[in-house]
Order: sequence, then structure tokens, then C-alpha cells
Amino acid sequence: MDGNPRSDETPETQASAEREAEGASSDTQAEAAQDGEVARLQSELEAARRRVNELARGLQDLTKDREEFKQRITRERERMLDVERGNVARTLLEAIDELDLVLANSQQDQSPLVQGVRMIRDSLLSKAQATGIERLQVVGRPYDPNLAEAADMEVTPVQDDDQKVVAEFRAGYRLKDRIIRPARVKVARYVAPAQA
Repeated sequence: MDGNPRSDETPETQASAEREAEGASSDTQAEAAQDGEVARLQSELEAARRRVNELARGLQDLTKDREEFKQRITRERERMLDVERGNVARTLLEAIDELDLVLANSQQDQSPLVQGVRMIRDSLLSKAQATGIERLQVVGRPYDPNLAEAADMEVTPVQDDDQKVVAEFRAGYRLKDRIIRPARVKVARYVAPAQA
């Protein structure tokens, strides 16, 4: 291949060879263009994937925030309902206290009227308990200022009875974990006996 056409080559063969050479050159150029196009498309695809992941994380965060908001609203609604239940319960408890006073002043009386008052009081108390209201048991236990108000004090010579509740003037009540009305109590105070 010294650049001279071979004698057995016809002009058509030469033209065909030139076209093949040009075709190979254009194929190489086309492959290079395709590789560039593939690289560009891959980078666009990767950018799109990153954007989709970013949007998916944003959607997850939004869904999580929405659920937390719904839970917060539910908790707030429950708290408000508990406050209102407590307000209604206080009114009911005052009526029960008045019935307790009537029964305390007529302990010896067994008339049908007293028995009716006792039935009404017991019915109101059971309905209050059905709504979740519990009566606090404080007598005989150590005084807890979170559960009761000390209205009176009694001196005791027994050291083990110091700071124990010895009497209840007014019952205390709780609704779930919240004290809706503290008990009013008498607390024992230990005083050492005087030595003669």
C-alpha cells in the first residue's frame, strides 16, 4: 500500500474502500457521540434519582409531622375532656359531701328517709366511680401534701404515728392521675412525753 492504486482495483472498488474508511471514521464519531449522550443521560438519571430520594424523605418527614400533630391534638383533646370531667365531678362530689353530712348527723336513725338518702349517695358515688373517679384512701397513711390538706393537728405520744393521717374531714378524689380535689385531714404530730 504505497498509495498507488492497485491495477486489479477498479474505480468502483476504490470508491467502496473509501466509503468504508469514511464509514469507519463516522462510526467512531457516532460511537463517541453516543458515549457522550449515554454519560449525559446517566448523570441526568442520577440527578433525578437524588431528587426522587430527596422528595421521598420530604414526604416521609411530612407524614411523620402530620402523625405527631394528630397525636398531639388527640392528647390535648383528652386533657381538655379530663379537665371538664373534673369540673363536673367537683359539682357531683359537693352533692355527695352534703349527703354524707346528712348521713353523719343521722347515724342512729334507720328511717326509710335516711335509707333513701343513703341509697342516693351510694348511687351517685358509684356513678362517679364508673367515670373513673376514685376516692383517695388517706386515713392511717403518712401525710402527703399532694393528696391532702392538713386542716387540723393532733398530738400523739406514739412515735410511729408521727405525720400520719388520723381523721378525714372531707374526702379527696382523683381522676386518672390528676387530683381533682384533695382530702381535708387531721394529722398526728409526735411530741415526746414530758419526763417528770
